[in-house]
Amino acid sequence: MVAERFAQGAQYIGGRLRPGTSGREHAVVDPATGKTVHTYELAGTADVDAAVAAAREAFPGWAGATPAERSEALHRFAGVLAEQADEFARVESLQCGKPLKLSTEFDVPGTIDNTAFFAGAARHLQGQSAGEYSGDHTSYVRREPIGVVGSIAPWNYPLQMAAWKILPAIAAGNTIVLKPAELTPLTSLMFAQAATEAGIPDGVVNIVTGAGRDAGEHLVGHGDVAMTSFTGSTPVGKRVAEIATSTVKRLHLELGGKAPFVVFDDADLEAAVHGAVAGALINTGQDCTAATRAYVQRPLYDAFVEQVAALMETVRLGDPFDPATDLGPLISHAQRDRVAGFVDRARGYARIVTGGEAPKGDGAYYRPTLVADAPQDSEIVQAEIFGPVLVVLPFDSDEEGLRLANDTPYGLAASAWTRDVYRAGRATREIKAGCVWINDHIPIISEMPHGGYKASGFGKDMSAYSFEEYTQVKHVMYENTAVIRKDWHRTIFGDR
Repeated sequence: MVAERFAQGAQYIGGRLRPGTSGREHAVVDPATGKTVHTYELAGTADVDAAVAAAREAFPGWAGATPAERSEALHRFAGVLAEQADEFARVESLQCGKPLKLSTEFDVPGTIDNTAFFAGAARHLQGQSAGEYSGDHTSYVRREPIGVVGSIAPWNYPLQMAAWKILPAIAAGNTIVLKPAELTPLTSLMFAQAATEAGIPDGVVNIVTGAGRDAGEHLVGHGDVAMTSFTGSTPVGKRVAEIATSTVKRLHLELGGKAPFVVFDDADLEAAVHGAVAGALINTGQDCTAATRAYVQRPLYDAFVEQVAALMETVRLGDPFDPATDLGPLISHAQRDRVAGFVDRARGYARIVTGGEAPKGDGAYYRPTLVADAPQDSEIVQAEIFGPVLVVLPFDSDEEGLRLANDTPYGLAASAWTRDVYRAGRATREIKAGCVWINDHIPIISEMPHGGYKASGFGKDMSAYSFEEYTQVKHVMYENTAVIRKDWHRTIFGDR
C-alpha cells in the first residue's frame, strides 16, 4: 500500500509527487519490528527551491480567493480526510509505532476536527472595527496573508503537526512548504494529497522530505520564504531562529517541554494517579506536553508513588495493531537508548520504583518508568527525556510546590490537582506555562491556543489566535474632511 502510493517519490511539489534530488536514500522504519516500510530519495536544495517557487506562484490566486472560497475548500478537505481516516490511522501507526487505538481515536479525529475548525475560521479573519480615532480620519485594520510559509514539523505526531502547520497558514491565504521529519513523512504527504483531492489549488500545499541540515536550513533561509514555523527541540529551535533572524522572517517556535504535574493534599488521589499515568505515557511519553515532573504534597506522596507504580505495571506493551496494546515503541532504537541513558544515570542519585528497562525482543520498546526522590537540580528533573518516564518529588507548602513547578527553563504545559477553587486559581495564575489544566492533563481542543513560555518558544498553534502568527496587520486610514491645509502642517511650514 505504502510502496504503491509513494512510488513516484516523497516530495509533493505543485500538486505532484516526485523523487528527491539529493542523491541519498532514506528508509522509513517501523519501530515496532525494525522492518523497512518504505525507502525514498531525500530532498536536496533544488527540491526546496522548486517547492518554494510553486508556492510563490500559487500565492496570488490563493490569497485573492474570498474567505468563503477558502472555507469551502477546507470543508471539502475535512470530508476527504474523513473518508480516508482508516488509512491515515494505519499509516501513522506503521511509521511511528503508535498503538492503532491512539491513531484512530486521537491523531486522526483530532486532525479532521482541526481541518473543520479552520474551514470555519477562514471566514472570520477580522480586524478592528472602523472608527474615527483622530476625529478627522477613519481607521480600520486589515489582516493580510504573509506569503510563502516554510514550516518544519517533528516526528512524534506527524499527521497532527502537519495539520497544525498547514491549516492556519492556508486558511489565512498563505501558501506553504512543509518539511516533515524524514523518519515519518508518509502521513504528511497523504495530507497534502488529500488537499489536492479536495480542490485546493496546486502549489498551495507542498512537502519536501529531507534532512534538517540540508533541506530544513535551506527552507528557513530561503529569500522567498516570508515566515518560518518550527516545532521541535529547543536546541534546534535556537538554530532555526538564528537563520530566520538573519533574513528578517516572521518566526513561530513551539519547542521543548518539561510539564509539571502538581498534586495538592486535597486532591482526588485516584484521579491524580490515573491522570499521571495517562499524561506521562501518552505516545510513549514522546509528547512535549506529557506529564514528566509530578510534585506531590507530602501527605499524599507515599500513596501516590505506590499507586502510580502499580498502575504503570498494568500497562500492556505490544504490537501497535493489536487492540489490546496500550503502549507502543519509541520512534527508534536510538531514542530508546537515549531514554535508557537518562534512567541509568539516575540510578546513582534517585530511586527507580518501577520499569527502567527495555523488554526482550524486537522493537524500540521501553517499560513505563517511575523515578522517585531525585534532586530538583538533577538531569532527570530538568532535561526533556521524551520517553515513558515520570519523576515524582514531594513538597510541603503550596508556595514550594508552585516554585518547583516553575523551576525549569521550559513553560509549555502544566497541571494542578485540587478540590479547592482558590488553590486552582492560584496555580493557573502562578504557573508559567502556555496551558494549565486543572484536574486533568493532556486534552487539547481546536478552539483553544497551544504554545509556550520561556524556552518552550513563542506563538500559538490552533485556534483563532494562530492567525496572529500567519497574517500581517495593516492599518488603513482615510482622511474625511477634504481640507487642503491641515492644522498639523504648520509644524512643518508656515504659520497658523
